[in-house]
Order: sequence, then C-alpha cells, then structure tokens
Amino acid sequence: MEVTLNGYYTLILATLVLLLGRFLVKKVKFLEDFNIPEPVAGGLVAAVIVYALNIIWGYSFIFQQELQTACMLMFFASIGLSADFGRLKAGGTPLLIFTAVVSLFIVVQDIVGVSMATLLGLDPLLGLVTGSIALTGGHGTAGAWGLTLEEQYGVVGATTLGIAVATYGLVAGGVIGGPVARRLINKLGVEPEPVNPNPSETEKLASKQSLYSTKHNEEDAYRNKEIFEKPDNIRLITASSTIESLALFAAALAFADFMTVIGKDTWFDLPTFVWALAGGVIIRNVLTTVFDFHMFDRAIDVIGNASLSLFLAMALLSLKLWQLTDLAGPVLIILMVQTLVMVLYVYFVTFRIMGKDYDSAVLSAGHCGFGMGATPTAIANMQAVTDRYLASPKAFLIVPMVGAFFVDIVNATVLQIFVNLPFM
Repeated sequence: MEVTLNGYYTLILATLVLLLGRFLVKKVKFLEDFNIPEPVAGGLVAAVIVYALNIIWGYSFIFQQELQTACMLMFFASIGLSADFGRLKAGGTPLLIFTAVVSLFIVVQDIVGVSMATLLGLDPLLGLVTGSIALTGGHGTAGAWGLTLEEQYGVVGATTLGIAVATYGLVAGGVIGGPVARRLINKLGVEPEPVNPNPSETEKLASKQSLYSTKHNEEDAYRNKEIFEKPDNIRLITASSTIESLALFAAALAFADFMTVIGKDTWFDLPTFVWALAGGVIIRNVLTTVFDFHMFDRAIDVIGNASLSLFLAMALLSLKLWQLTDLAGPVLIILMVQTLVMVLYVYFVTFRIMGKDYDSAVLSAGHCGFGMGATPTAIANMQAVTDRYLASPKAFLIVPMVGAFFVDIVNATVLQIFVNLPFM
C-alpha cells in the first residue's frame, strides 16, 4: 500500500526527524564522538521504522520530491556562494598544494571504487557511490548524486547506498586519522606535550591567551565559516541580510535552471545541483571582485545549513533499505579497500608532498577526516592530535577552507567526467 504525503506533511516529518536526531546526538556518546550529523542520526532511525512498516504491513511512502530537490539546490548554492577565491591568498602556496593533493585523491578514490565494483560484478556507477560521491562528498553529495543516478541512469538504490556509505565514512575517517598521524609524528621524533599537574596562575593565563589567539586567527582566516553539523553555533544575522542573501540564492537557482535547460543533450549537460554550485561561485566572485559587494556569510551559512538538514531528513525518510540486501557483502569489501587506500595515500603522498614535518602529519589526520567523512571529522582528528602534541595553525587554516567548499567544486568536476566515460 502506497501512502503519498504532500509538501506540508513532508516538511512536518522532516522537522520531527531533525528534532529526534538532535535528541539522539545529545544522549548517545558514540554519535557525538564521531560527529554523526543530527539529520543522519534521526533519519536512519526513521528509515528503519519505514523499513519495518514495509516488511510487516507492506506500507511504502511517497514524499514530496520538489521540496526535497529545492532544499538540495539551496545547499549547493550555499557552497558556491561561500567559495571566495580571494581566500586563496590567506592560505598561500600550501593551500594550493594541499588542494592538488586532495584533488588527486578524489580521482584515486573513484578509480578504486569503479574498479572494485566492476570486479565484484556491480554497476560501475555504484563504484562512484562507494568512491568520492559518498566518502569525500559526504551525505549532501551522496543524496544529490543518488537522485541523479536513479533518475537519469537507472541505478536502483543509489541514494540509499550513498547515505549508508557516507555514514560509514564518518566513523572510519574518525577512527583512522589519529593513529595515522601519531605514527607519522613518532617517526619525526616529536614528543607529547608534558602535562603540568599544578600549573601556576601565570601558566594558566598564558595557556588561555594562546588558545584565544589561535582560535581567533583561525576564525579571522576562515571568516567564521561554519558547517551544518554545528547548527547550535550562534550567527548574528538580520532580516535585511537574510533577504539579500535569499536574493543571491534565487539568482544562483535561476542560473542553474537556465543552464540545465540550454545544456540538455549537449556536452555541458550537467546535473542541476552542479549548476547551482557553479552559479553561486560565479555570483560570489563577480560581486566581490568587480563590484566590491559585501557578502553576508553568516546568513548564507544559516540558509545553507538549514537547507541541507531538511534535505537530508527528507532523503533519509525516502530510503528503501530493502534495496541494499544484495549489495551488503560486495559494498563492505569495497569500503575496506577504500579505507586501506586512504591510509596508504595520506601516509605516502599527503604527508610527503606537504613537507614531511609536524604540520604535514596534522594535515594528514585532517585529510583522513574529510577524505572519508566530513570537515567536522577532520577538525576533530586534528584537535585530538594537537591536544596531545603541538599546535598547528597552518593545518587549522588550510583544512577547513579545502574541506568546506574547494573539495566540493573539485569533486563535482571529477564526478561529471567519470559518469560520462564510455565504460560507465
């Protein structure tokens, strides 16, 4: 029996899923420790309930697709509107080098995914889902590309698989980052910072001042950029800044719709969400560079974060877990191989190319985080390392900038090339 829910009920259920996720993350330590996003925590529980209703009573639910699509496009537009290429100056050459290292890994990740999927008798496009779509891309990219693969390429269960793989990646990225960095640091001979059991008041004050300075340097470099997994962080926005930002979103979405129509059946026939991201990048950098326009980053963050949370909640409500039954074994093998490749890459490539020093080891921990999971996982990995050893302002400057938006731009480009290859 199919139950169709209109936009109102879809939105109500999505918000309930988000509230459930917030409750679970606060109460379950595992979810908090591994930075599992609230929409994912609540959404997976909802997906299991929907699965049980289907198995026991035969119910299936159809949710309002247009609302989900709109939220997805808003999220990708927010990434583009946040991608200020002027910030490249703050990171300098190391930022460019790290972006190149990460970009090469995206290609490696997709080659491994497609090769393993083909070897195991799966659709090569599912190899992309177990590659950079879900691992480097995370839940947002997994949901967006999942819909595209299902609707345009007929890949059954792509969204369900992508969400599952992205969740695995969050955990795996958090598990491997610290041990890899510690092994690299031990090779360098760097000792952990000694802990003074009875610090003087002067030492306490100096420590607080150092922490304050480091945090504020990072914030200045990153302009208080936030990610959706931290929805409770306060951002000071106004009604006027929100309206102006919504106008920018509208322009990016209009650009995406226009380019999707004129690009149909041509060499630049791209998914609409890729054009939304590209539109945001163009609008942002033209306005700030040519017209010296002040962008309201906080408002863009809030709108983008809310859109992504709602999109994920609706995507997870729509999951059909029964579609994963036959894929479980082969997918697990691919994910084990991907995890090993991630470890070897950061150990022999990221660490060496970034300078073979302490900062490189911390960057390697961060790369494990967003190469398998998401930017918050990368930050948590680096914090675990620097709390034990030394501070690394360089790593905390570079990783958020690359992980938050530059990697999404590169990933979208690489994936578009892969899906158009003759053997796919």
